[in-house]
Amino acid sequence: MKILLCAKYFQCLAIPGSMRALHKDYRTVTPQNFSNYESMKQDFKLEIPEYFNFANDVLDQWTNMEKAGKRPSNPAFWWINGNGEEVRWSFEELGSLSKKFANILTEACGLQRGDRVIVLLPRIPEWWLANIACLRTGYDNHTCVKTKHNEMMAIFFTSGTSGYPKMTGHTHSSFGLGLSINGRFWLDLTPLDVMWNTSDTGWAKSAWSSVYSPWIQGACVFAHYLPRFEPTSILQTLSKFPITVFCSAPTAYRMLVQNDKARNYKFKSLKHCVTAGEPINPEVTEQWRNRTGLDIYEGYGQTETVLICGNFKGMKIKPGSMGKPSPAFDVKILDVNGNVLPPGKEGDIGIRVQPNRPVGLFTHYIDNPTKTASTLRGNFYITGDRGYMDEDGYFWFVSRADDIILSSGYRIGPFEVESALIEHPAVAESAVVSSPDPIRGEVVKAFIVLNPDYKSHDQEQLKKEIQEHVKRNTAPYKYPRKVEFIQELPKTISGKIKRNELRKKEWETT
Repeated sequence: MKILLCAKYFQCLAIPGSMRALHKDYRTVTPQNFSNYESMKQDFKLEIPEYFNFANDVLDQWTNMEKAGKRPSNPAFWWINGNGEEVRWSFEELGSLSKKFANILTEACGLQRGDRVIVLLPRIPEWWLANIACLRTGYDNHTCVKTKHNEMMAIFFTSGTSGYPKMTGHTHSSFGLGLSINGRFWLDLTPLDVMWNTSDTGWAKSAWSSVYSPWIQGACVFAHYLPRFEPTSILQTLSKFPITVFCSAPTAYRMLVQNDKARNYKFKSLKHCVTAGEPINPEVTEQWRNRTGLDIYEGYGQTETVLICGNFKGMKIKPGSMGKPSPAFDVKILDVNGNVLPPGKEGDIGIRVQPNRPVGLFTHYIDNPTKTASTLRGNFYITGDRGYMDEDGYFWFVSRADDIILSSGYRIGPFEVESALIEHPAVAESAVVSSPDPIRGEVVKAFIVLNPDYKSHDQEQLKKEIQEHVKRNTAPYKYPRKVEFIQELPKTISGKIKRNELRKKEWETT
């Protein structure tokens, strides 16, 4: 199977004459774009042309399909603000408006090829136009610039959960072509789908699932202007609008299943739910399945990559696993010397980059050659995450490499402890970090946000109950020897827990 982003490729994706109503009620776990994981992995090949530009070679091709009546009547872009205002654009309208925007950038603003533009906008339609316009610029008219596939296209900041954010450089092909893996296989999108990703515009996940992945597949990008995450608004939107594919962070799903009103809503059009950004607790996925009848398909990737591993339709989901490698990457578990470890052995998660560097991987950290060089170990790019692969080829996340807790010779990953904690009815959220100990060197400490019904309970007794619960559900040496109840956890803007901040405070004050 070869993915060619050209007119012929789009003709293969389109479903001529299909006028299926957006509100049709159906649910399925059968893949739309592939037969099964094994064939997807074995047959996949991504051909890279010498010249490639997402605006010209993807968006404008869908405009041509639209004009020829070979694309369903879905809008290309659908925006709401919660106050009754809506914006709907076809691919033709999206192209026309972005070309006008590009003219302003080149003529009035004097933008030249190679200049850097920083885009700071909330979830408003102009953010999408600005992104597409920047891809088009490069001449004194609206003709799209002719760019080579390996020219720098965009810079995204990492989330900064384990240090200062880094500037990650991506080319026209690394995201513009590489994210076809996400859209075609993990999101399993077609031109009939309406895709809603709740990620804020400042993060690479928004580029993943609010721009490139859905539009490569000709799907509709749905956007809701929400100044902050409001569970009730999310539930109302999923119920009211014909959203077929929903993507949100694990924290968001956790808030949705904990919402008392969640049972009052029915999601008639929703058929596929995905999550990424950090591991999702099995308890949350089970609650979501019980309430909606739908599984949550976890994906694993980074600002530096496209999808590394994922749970794909048609394959067995192992709760807590991040699935199997995407067809774009050869993923292995490595030791400190870059040797591949056997199943069951914990190590560093790596992607093979020799002899051929895969499409979908960033080029380098901007202005930081030392950090860029540190990501390479032998023939592999080191993600900075630790995990293991089981006998069935599923990958399991343990922690960020610098989040590992070393206690009395034991290596303890915070995610497993946090997953056990969230199963206790008193725990709304938790973060687990290392804490200094004069005997063991380090011990596990849990910062816990209590559910409202438990805030009045005797806290010392509650600590003991929670500690015993973790002992029973993990192992005696993994339980949190220290427990602190707090009002809220420190998080990045994108909702990821800043364990490094908690750990730093713990080691500085203890």
